[in-house]
Amino acid sequence: MQILLVSATFLEISPFLNNLKINTNNRVFSSHVYKQHTVDVLITGVGASLSSFYLGKHMQKKYDLAVNAGICGSFSRSLALGELVVINHDCFADLGAEDDTRFLSVEELQLPAPYFISNQHVFEHPFLQPIKRVRGATVNTSHGQIASIEAFLQKNTFDTESMEGAAFLFACNQYQIPNVQLRSISNYVEKRNKNAWDIPLAIKTLNNYLTLWFDLF
Repeated sequence: MQILLVSATFLEISPFLNNLKINTNNRVFSSHVYKQHTVDVLITGVGASLSSFYLGKHMQKKYDLAVNAGICGSFSRSLALGELVVINHDCFADLGAEDDTRFLSVEELQLPAPYFISNQHVFEHPFLQPIKRVRGATVNTSHGQIASIEAFLQKNTFDTESMEGAAFLFACNQYQIPNVQLRSISNYVEKRNKNAWDIPLAIKTLNNYLTLWFDLF
């Protein structure tokens, strides 16, 4: 298989890379051999803009599978810290305009840009089946203030928040690549309180899962 592994930062997937004895030498893009597979690793940097650039640059190669692996926040308390989720429905949540106290999405403004993104090429694998499917929101500014969170959730029902997911799904749709957006919950979206976050747990859960999953390929 030709596999593309995408993450915003090395921090999020470095234990997995170490488990597979993959050394990227801190490069944005690197190619490796694992068993009989080619695993290309792409570290885009944080945010949809950087992700879009590097995905557009490197996805021209025909991949059998693209995996976006990372951590995310959760709007829902029904998701536990460290829990894994698969996101097949995402959106560019803050792409639009303010109309006094209202937010208007690019869809509502009827501008030629996508807002909601659904995965058109879902990669199916038995090992993924037990993982919850949730709806994600991709933002440029992570929420950390009660009033803005409440206003945000009045328009749509989202489960998670990241800064790259919709860009990944959009790119996979354009290049028709089977894909998985796999994330682990690191914090709840609430008034900013880093003491309540558990990034180490989220990274541990994500990387343990990736190691077990890739061993099945």
